[in-house]
Amino acid sequence: MRAAVLHEIGQDKLEVLDDVEAVGFGPGKVRLRIRATGLCHSDVSAMSGVLPQPAPFIPGHEGAGEVIDVGDGVSGLSAGDRVLVCWLPACGACPSCKRGQTQLCLAGFLNAGTPNFKRPGGDVFGFAGTGTFTEEVVVGAGCAVPIPDDVPFEIAALIGCGVTTGLGAAINTAQVEAGSSVAVIGCGGVGISTVQGARVQGAAQIVAVDPVASRREAALRFGATEAVSPEEFADAKQRITGGEGFDYVFEVVGKSATARTAYENTRRGGTLCIVGAGALDDHFQVNMFELFFDEKRILPSMYGGGDVLRSYERAIALWRAGRIDLASMITHRVPLEGINDALEQMRTGASLRTCVEL
Repeated sequence: MRAAVLHEIGQDKLEVLDDVEAVGFGPGKVRLRIRATGLCHSDVSAMSGVLPQPAPFIPGHEGAGEVIDVGDGVSGLSAGDRVLVCWLPACGACPSCKRGQTQLCLAGFLNAGTPNFKRPGGDVFGFAGTGTFTEEVVVGAGCAVPIPDDVPFEIAALIGCGVTTGLGAAINTAQVEAGSSVAVIGCGGVGISTVQGARVQGAAQIVAVDPVASRREAALRFGATEAVSPEEFADAKQRITGGEGFDYVFEVVGKSATARTAYENTRRGGTLCIVGAGALDDHFQVNMFELFFDEKRILPSMYGGGDVLRSYERAIALWRAGRIDLASMITHRVPLEGINDALEQMRTGASLRTCVEL
């Protein structure tokens, strides 16, 4: 079968091969036919080594498709079911799951160390234990979440990661209050979803911050009340908040420099929400006096900061009601053979979300 493979960490291009086999099918597993998958910035971060991932590997974790076969012991799924791929499934038994913090369950991360593909030359890993830049993949049953028939595969794929992450940051983690002021730094797919989440929550001012003009223009279409370049952010803070700072600032880049900017533009007593996934050696620093004196809440948000199954259902309900726009987030569509074009579109900021159609 066809799949896009990264041979070594640090390479910037994938090779589309036709000699890849999905392996590991058995009890508790399901085999999926991927129909659509989004390109998320985390895929690029894993390719560059920012996020830890063994290689060779198949990127992709934001996918949707159909069940081909189910292993022994799997209930609630059968061949032909339409599903989205959950890259961080909850085991239901660990301390995090028992506390209701299923987004902190480590079961999915443990899967990332087990190869779920092979080629004639040896084993191949799937990113985050999945790997959706491929025609077929074998995953644990918890990674396959049924979706209603009226949800297109490309919409379901977005809900599988970027939309859930961004919406959840605003709704679950920060719990944006109606009438508040919000700034979102970084307006790719996750940032745009954060903008939409803040709008759903009733924020009065939503300022989108991004260096790419096309992304700033897009943010206005998705609910931002103003969109500025990083150089214009200080002026926006002065005009909108009288220099005090925003009630909520979301960092959706994953770098300490932008996290520091976000902190400095959050009002005293306000909330800084870290959504971007960054590198292990990139350290965010605050001094002990400002940490105490400013009383700013610093809230990391992992995969939307809540139960992902409930978050999926909420995203679908909001999409059906027309409260969020998901279709317009897909700015480019490519076949699997066009994956390197999609990577370039993401790196240059030309795309919000590229849908790879298989």
